[in-house]
Amino acid sequence: MSASSLARALNAAGLLGCSLILLVAFWFQIVLGELPCPLCVLQRAAFTAVGLGLVLNICDRPRPSHYAIVILSAVVGGAVSARQTALHIIPGTGTYGSDLFGFHFYVWALIAFTGVIVAVAILCLWDGQFTPEAAVPSSETASILGQPTGTAPTILPGTQAGALGLSVVLLFLVVALANAGSTFAECGFGLCPDNPVNYEMFNRLIAR
Repeated sequence: MSASSLARALNAAGLLGCSLILLVAFWFQIVLGELPCPLCVLQRAAFTAVGLGLVLNICDRPRPSHYAIVILSAVVGGAVSARQTALHIIPGTGTYGSDLFGFHFYVWALIAFTGVIVAVAILCLWDGQFTPEAAVPSSETASILGQPTGTAPTILPGTQAGALGLSVVLLFLVVALANAGSTFAECGFGLCPDNPVNYEMFNRLIAR
């Protein structure tokens, strides 16, 4: 396995983690009826942005700019989750939502965003992953593809990700779109309520 392929596999594992985080939050929302607050929505958006940076690495190839998207998104998400944690850290100030293994979701989000920043920063030290691979080294095959003999063939986006990588990407996109749709249903075209109890867009449709 080449360095770039291994890096894609690691990015796919990270993307699967983002998908699972969004799935758990979505399950609590749909099954338990715990609608996300505005800060929760921002944290979900940050996880989605982290995932999009990983998708670029999987479908194209690992690039420093893609990792920068991941880190910057995690920094923003970490700041939002730290803000929400600070709001509830003092005993007696109350909490928001259910806890999972003793921690609330905004605390888990802060831990996850911190882990993403550290992991991606370490991964960026691995220069070998940034070396472009030739998809087909044979000059004969390049001629078959209609390219001049001796030139590197064009690599189409997504062709290097593999079936497993593309499956993870598809799962992430489905989960991200589902979360985006539920957020629109909850908030509509306006600001999200501080303590949501119903879906604003559904109420408008029913009221008509």
